[in-house]
Amino acid sequence: MAGSQMAAFGRVRFLSIDFDAASTESAADDILAAGKLPFRYVVTPNVHHVVKLHETGGDGFVRYADAWKVYCDSRVLSQLARACGLNLPVVTGSDLTAVLVQRASDLNLKVAIVGPSAEDCAILARRYPGLDISSYTPPMGFINSEAEIKKCIDFVVSHPAALTFLAVGMPQQEILAQRIAEQGEARGVGLCIGASIDFLTLKQQRAPLWVQRFGLEWMHRLLSDPKRLARRYLIECPRIFPLIIAHVRDTRSRGRSPAA
Repeated sequence: MAGSQMAAFGRVRFLSIDFDAASTESAADDILAAGKLPFRYVVTPNVHHVVKLHETGGDGFVRYADAWKVYCDSRVLSQLARACGLNLPVVTGSDLTAVLVQRASDLNLKVAIVGPSAEDCAILARRYPGLDISSYTPPMGFINSEAEIKKCIDFVVSHPAALTFLAVGMPQQEILAQRIAEQGEARGVGLCIGASIDFLTLKQQRAPLWVQRFGLEWMHRLLSDPKRLARRYLIECPRIFPLIIAHVRDTRSRGRSPAA
């Protein structure tokens, strides 16, 4: 679908976030079309991200408001929106990354990657031989050092690419994306993608398609790495439900339907 057609999807406001309603293919079309423009960035919030945004507030919402595109990464979040009368299409970060990487390989595009190791990027290059990859791996905790953040920004500016994949976790990648955009010299589109590169290099396995379609990918990930993800999925993510209840109460108190 062409970018001009995608504009017809519009935006959907849900839980204080303005989501761009699109398909994965139309999102990829728009992103690739912006590859030579001044730097702008894309975020793909899921349930955990939304919970964290509401718990920390402030700057997190500003970073999402400053994003060029905001796509719903979660089928669970989409289902919750539907229960409130909203149609919120899903464009997962992992699916979008896979489509963009394949298209970039087909087009022999330059891409920049911040986060994964040089070894992981070499695996990606072997799997997608058309890619022209530049990569930088910042140290753990880099986001707490202004000097290390500047190194990341300088890398992106000095390695101009149509696509820059920021894979350093939330909120680090969103903070970095906003800083790159504010610096003003970079070009192309930055994508905050979490672990999406790991799926393409087969370092991690995604859930089978039927599991994804039933909105149970979170359970697959939990069972794959319970020690690391138990708190996220069993304690933190369920905090979305009080937010939904508050959303419904607020819209009703304003004399609107929950979808308003």
